[in-house]
Amino acid sequence: MTSKNPPKPNNVVRTTIDLVTSPLQSFLRLEASGGIVLFISAALAMVFANYSPLISVYEQLINTPIAINFGDFILSKSLLLLVNDGLMAIFFYLVGLEIKRELLDGDLSSPKKASFSILAALGGMALPALLFISLNLGSPSIKGWGIPMATDIAFALGALALLGSRVPTALKIFLLALAIVDDLGAISVIALFYTNEIAASYLGFAGISLLTLTMLNYAGFRNMGIGIILGVITWFFFLKSGIHATLAGVFLAFLTPASSIPGEGEPKPAKTELLDRYIHALHPWVAFGIMPVFAFFNAGVTLVGVDFAEVLQGSVAIGVILGLVLGKPLGIFLFTYIPAKLKWVELPDGITWSQVTAVGFLAGIGFTMSLFIGSLAYTETLSITESKLGIMVGSLIAAGLGLTSLWLTVPNKA
Repeated sequence: MTSKNPPKPNNVVRTTIDLVTSPLQSFLRLEASGGIVLFISAALAMVFANYSPLISVYEQLINTPIAINFGDFILSKSLLLLVNDGLMAIFFYLVGLEIKRELLDGDLSSPKKASFSILAALGGMALPALLFISLNLGSPSIKGWGIPMATDIAFALGALALLGSRVPTALKIFLLALAIVDDLGAISVIALFYTNEIAASYLGFAGISLLTLTMLNYAGFRNMGIGIILGVITWFFFLKSGIHATLAGVFLAFLTPASSIPGEGEPKPAKTELLDRYIHALHPWVAFGIMPVFAFFNAGVTLVGVDFAEVLQGSVAIGVILGLVLGKPLGIFLFTYIPAKLKWVELPDGITWSQVTAVGFLAGIGFTMSLFIGSLAYTETLSITESKLGIMVGSLIAAGLGLTSLWLTVPNKA
């Protein structure tokens, strides 16, 4: 039936725009959309790195030199390192904000709420690392032991969202809390074990910058512009100090005020009002911009002339795959099941032990953080190739096993 009120001529453009943008807006609202975009970026990186007309373009792009000059001062980086040191600092800032929010007013805000997820995360970090170490003991490649410890929040939650409303809310909360604690563990590992020689003077300047932010926050000063300027200065001093620059993002997040200061007569804001606002504002930029760019720059593995089967038989690749596919679910299960049987913790309401194991497989999707740790651990081509392929293969297997397990263990609500 034809509409009695067709669009007026001056509304035709608006109607056309809505027809084009509505599907995009619907896609962006999907929980799984960030993971889908990340997967597409990684796939494009593999195409560029292996399709002969594009290989040289890809290599030239990621190695493009970028230099910033201020008088006698020169900061020179390749585009790849600028993405890893610069853009990823914003990603770590968002992770830090999410951790702080959970600690203040979320599932990590009390020992009772946090204990189950913390134990799960510890198991999901310890066992993969031990498996990797056991396979690389006595070899220089052992320095990649941190690679299978990490969980990719975007991919894991995106995979969980594929099952839609049949997944209980308690299970989503458990996976999110586990992944956040896991990220905190990965950040600690990077700070303690993947840091170069420290330049004390620059570290001191970074400390002064952080102390200035602390004093301003304590005095009730809330100015985003000044905060951004001090944040960039802090990032630069971390970059020059030898401690990985991305960790500046975490420190800055922990110093970000949780709520604004109300004016006279105004109601007191929620405990995490500012944190929620910043997380909401940053999340789409990180999910659909920074993480896909990072994936495109880091996931490209050139397989031309490489024996795929031989590479996957290397101790690095096997260690990563077994760590993600076996170590993650087994560690998460053992570190929660045994304490639960001893009455130290309680299984969260609404989920079963089989579902905990299924979430353990999804936690084996290491991708973003694993690639990042791999870029810090290795410089030699073979180890880099083995680690990247191990991450991709292990993450895909873990995702498949996790989704299959959840499909079988979560009843359909229909």
